[in-house]
Amino acid sequence: MSRQSLQIELAERPKGDIIPGQTFRQRYLPAPTEADLKDGELLVETLYLSLDPAMRGWLEDKRSYIPPVQIGEIMRAGAIARVLASNSSKAKAGDIVTGSTGFAEVRILPESAIDDPVPLPANGKVTDLLGVIGMTGLTAYFGMTKIGLPKPGETVVVTTAAGATGSVAAQIAKIAGARVVGITGSDEKARWLKEEMGLDVALNYKAADFREKFKEATPKYIDVFWDNVGGEQLDLALARANKFARFVICGGISQYNEVEKKGPKNFLAVIGQRITIRGFIVFDYAEEYAPARKQLAQWLSEGKLQRKETILKGGLKVSEDALNHLFHGKNTGKLLVEVKNPEETSKL
Repeated sequence: MSRQSLQIELAERPKGDIIPGQTFRQRYLPAPTEADLKDGELLVETLYLSLDPAMRGWLEDKRSYIPPVQIGEIMRAGAIARVLASNSSKAKAGDIVTGSTGFAEVRILPESAIDDPVPLPANGKVTDLLGVIGMTGLTAYFGMTKIGLPKPGETVVVTTAAGATGSVAAQIAKIAGARVVGITGSDEKARWLKEEMGLDVALNYKAADFREKFKEATPKYIDVFWDNVGGEQLDLALARANKFARFVICGGISQYNEVEKKGPKNFLAVIGQRITIRGFIVFDYAEEYAPARKQLAQWLSEGKLQRKETILKGGLKVSEDALNHLFHGKNTGKLLVEVKNPEETSKL
């Protein structure tokens, strides 16, 4: 009997929350084989899937930095995969690679969908390729070093500071000598941010006295605001912005599942405080990935960057439900799905 491969496809565009079993459909198909390869193609099996808030935006049928996933298409996602067979000089059978496999167990990819090899530092692990030295780390690096530009002694506020990108961004600000305030969604995460990540202040936005604590944490106002949330937290930051503050808009997770999006009420502070607000996409800096990864790897090896992962097991079938973890604060650090244990034997 031929090997079967599960793939998860977009069934309908969500209106609000992703609904497992409705937003997506799961299909088992005969797995492609080495005989199906054309020149420049690779047969890969997915080991780990990267789950990121931006994926929710890819389900919307609207103009953006990347075309939306179409109905019936395999859900887009970055991954760590093992090469089963190759007709490409980019990788050989047995190699571990990163690339865009999507929500599929086994798939044929063009070599253009496979990333160039990334060396790991001595204390690195394979999942860092999707985390601290992957797109997550690169997003934090470019957003903070190109737009935020924190200076020693400045106050930097980072939302979703216990998340994949926010945790790296906050630490980069600390490396730059800034005073860093992290915002997160639980007391446990706040303790992690202070005790292990070394942030100066960590606040739980769900606490009854959050607004008061936020004001206390920014006595000299905010010089750099890293926003992954939007909504109320962005509004509070606008009201506490210093003159010529830099607001780095990386995401707006509080609004992704909202049918009626809400804009900031304090937007006119941009005029009075001469705030610079800039959104960005990590792809804007593609030509600078290699030196950025080298710097991130160095900081990791020197112990200046800490990382944490939430790895969900159960195979690819848990991926659609796992996406909702991002919107309910169930992950700390990078959220991954283990599709297949790398120690398991591969079979064509």
